[in-house]
Amino acid sequence: MKTRLLLILLPAVLLACKQQTDGTMALEDRIDSLETKLADAYLPGFGEFMGYIQVHHAKLWFAGRNENWALAGFELDEIMETMENIRKYETGRKESKLIGMIDPALAKVKDVIEKKDPALFKSSYTLLTNTCNSCHKSTDYGFNVVKIPETPPFSNQDFRKTD
Repeated sequence: MKTRLLLILLPAVLLACKQQTDGTMALEDRIDSLETKLADAYLPGFGEFMGYIQVHHAKLWFAGRNENWALAGFELDEIMETMENIRKYETGRKESKLIGMIDPALAKVKDVIEKKDPALFKSSYTLLTNTCNSCHKSTDYGFNVVKIPETPPFSNQDFRKTD
């Protein structure tokens, strides 16, 4: 009786195992395909991240000097977001390991923006700029000197406050 039951159930068990194997193979193929797509996905390089920061650094200056605190806050947030992306995507670089040195200067600028203090804006922005240059020197990129911009980076943006 047991033998007969085994003979009856054996094809069903074998069919279930084959379906499991086919399903597993299909999932493995899909995982391989997704891993290939992920490996080929575009990721900005360190220099591109720094270029984003440079643009927002300049825009931050003109927004703050014009007391456009909403825009200044936005530009500072863009810088901070880019810094987080560097921390996330550029973990193996020496520069990434030192990037935290900028955090106190960013916090100071954020505080000044929240207080809407035009008198302190220039000094906090200068601290931020000098900290950028200190980081560049510490990572052997001292030749890349950041300064307070003289002209707006875009002629099609008005930096005056709109309130």
